[in-house]
Amino acid sequence: MTSTVPSATPASAADPAVPDRTVSPWAVLGVASIAAFMVFLDTQVLFVAFEDIRASFPDVSFATMSWTLSAYTIALAAALVPAGRLADRFGRRRTFLIGLVAFTIASALCAVAASPGLLVGFRVLQALGAAALVPASLAIVLSVFPREKVPAAVAIWGAIAALAAAVGPTAGALLVDAWGWQAVFLINLPIGAVALVLARRTMPESREAQTTRFPDPIGILLLAGALSLLALGIVQSDQWHWLSARTIGALVAGLVVLTVFVVRTLGHPHPALDLSLFGAASFRWANIATAAFTIGFTAMFFAQVLFLTNVWGYSIVRTGLVMMPGPVVVIVLAPLFGRLAGRIGQRAILVPGGLIYAASGLWLIAAMTTEPHWVEHLLPGALLGGLGVAMVIPHLTSAAVQGLPADAFGAGSAVNQAIRQFGATFGVALTVALLGTVTPLNALDHFQRVWWMLALCGVLTSLAALALPRPARATAPSTTAEIGDPA
Repeated sequence: MTSTVPSATPASAADPAVPDRTVSPWAVLGVASIAAFMVFLDTQVLFVAFEDIRASFPDVSFATMSWTLSAYTIALAAALVPAGRLADRFGRRRTFLIGLVAFTIASALCAVAASPGLLVGFRVLQALGAAALVPASLAIVLSVFPREKVPAAVAIWGAIAALAAAVGPTAGALLVDAWGWQAVFLINLPIGAVALVLARRTMPESREAQTTRFPDPIGILLLAGALSLLALGIVQSDQWHWLSARTIGALVAGLVVLTVFVVRTLGHPHPALDLSLFGAASFRWANIATAAFTIGFTAMFFAQVLFLTNVWGYSIVRTGLVMMPGPVVVIVLAPLFGRLAGRIGQRAILVPGGLIYAASGLWLIAAMTTEPHWVEHLLPGALLGGLGVAMVIPHLTSAAVQGLPADAFGAGSAVNQAIRQFGATFGVALTVALLGTVTPLNALDHFQRVWWMLALCGVLTSLAALALPRPARATAPSTTAEIGDPA
């Protein structure tokens, strides 16, 4: 079989263009997927555990406790790009292993946190481990698969997020119900240990062919500061009021710091965020679509847990069970759409996928009431949403990195994952702001605000995907083996 992209090569190889034929791409994908599953599972179960965490600290406000979610996504977003560069420069396998160990240890520390401040701090440490683990794992996967198999491989890697989403609510609910919120962190310990053993045995080492300097550390701090200020202004808007001096001050300060970050980045020889990557149309528009969709996706999960437990009065276990159908749809369909994307391109799938996701938000607006009717009202919307997610999320990363050179895989995938975290940060912040102070009388109106945001995010995703380049027409029948054939 011929390959159009370099396979992963040993760090000691004299010629980095010579592929390592001893590497099994599917074994590498399996190990990378286990580690990614742990990170994605942690995110999903935290949504389910959020109410139990709040109950442990009853004197802390809803907006303040939301920082157990937002601090993680902000730190992860700021650290992903430099972590991707570290992976490219010092070795993707080495960075992956360090991140895996850090994430696992931080999970244990989160489980024993005795105050909200400590929990938020340990969540930041956890995010730093995830920042090293996620782009390194995807860069390794991209480096060992031939280009024609990249869409399917990335779709499978992305479908792991869907699997985590499917089992996350139920697994998290069962863990919380049996042992409390601490258990959702402790579950990472055995998964991390298994992934560490397998990674040491199967993952090849690879790094960039040409060494470049580490990204601008001041730029990294500016990016984290801008995200923190913007999220603070949005999250606290209900408590401070939108037109208060504190809210406006936080938002304006965030925009100012973000502007300084962009100006510094444009003039720095080794920026924290390589804006030149956005010169590729596929990278630029796929990341815009990623930001829009992730805002809606995160808001959907967070708001659904809150609606089911606070409005419909479901137990945490029942909530986890009724949230499963949508993610199960993603597990089943994402690999099928991945193979289809390999033939017709991601654009043809992303455009209708965003519209279908928007339709799920419109369904919830039209159908949902404060009286529990899961089969008639919530289930159709969940199935529509699952179909939209299957057509969008697994293909955004492959659409973004498809046109990048192999040496930029780590940096490119890190930027894409950072954009996801930007979206997740603002998805949580906007959900908190849109819900405000929910009472039995205004609950439906406030949750409808979030569902309108889902519909808008779906439409914006489709509009951005329309700008993606169309795939080149094949001039001759392909002789490449189908996905799943032995290499």
